[in-house]
Amino acid sequence: MSSTDTGRRTLAEELRLQLADEIVRGALQPGTALDESELARRFKVSRTPVREAIRQLAASGLVDSRPHRGAVVARPSDAQVVGMFEVMAELEALCAGFAAERMTGAERRALEGVHEDLRALVRLGDPQRFHEANEVFHGAVYAGAHNAYLTEITVATRARLQPFRRAQFRNLGRLAKSHGEHDRVVQAILRGDRDGAVRAMQAHIMTVCEEYGVYADTRGVLTPEPPLSRGTRATHPTP
Repeated sequence: MSSTDTGRRTLAEELRLQLADEIVRGALQPGTALDESELARRFKVSRTPVREAIRQLAASGLVDSRPHRGAVVARPSDAQVVGMFEVMAELEALCAGFAAERMTGAERRALEGVHEDLRALVRLGDPQRFHEANEVFHGAVYAGAHNAYLTEITVATRARLQPFRRAQFRNLGRLAKSHGEHDRVVQAILRGDRDGAVRAMQAHIMTVCEEYGVYADTRGVLTPEPPLSRGTRATHPTP
């Protein structure tokens, strides 16, 4: 299994990202059984990280995992996805508001630096690298809030939404739009405008939700389809 970021992620996280990508793209269809042994052979790993990856995918609503019945690819409803994004918007807005008040000078400069890195990645048009730098950007805002408990629950919620946030970067022109949304957040934080930072971050996250809806509609990800037989096994997705 290949990865550009293995050193910073656990094996289970790498598996989760790859399987989530295949589910969101439709390469693994709803109803497809996720057999731990077959996935372990495919990725040349033990069953332990596979089991953990499936557990994490279940938290995002992408997998239905039941004791003694195995795991199958699921299809989150529109309402489930929007509900998670609504909570994410409030948590991240709270982080941004605190960051506007509490970030140190060094933290503000670091945030500006990541923001400029993202600008360069917009020009390159690389969704995967933009996603990785985007994680750093949002992490800088969380850290700048200087509230460990808020950071903990925000990171946990973000992990559940990561497959959906990642997918929407494939929309045409999305990288540039995302950077523009970030710019409004950054400028509010730099001028110490708590209310402005809250509004900008809320708007950004709900726009991400809307963009995922566009991605999903284009590919039929959230459009009900007849599930595959439970006997269907997940192996290599068809290109």
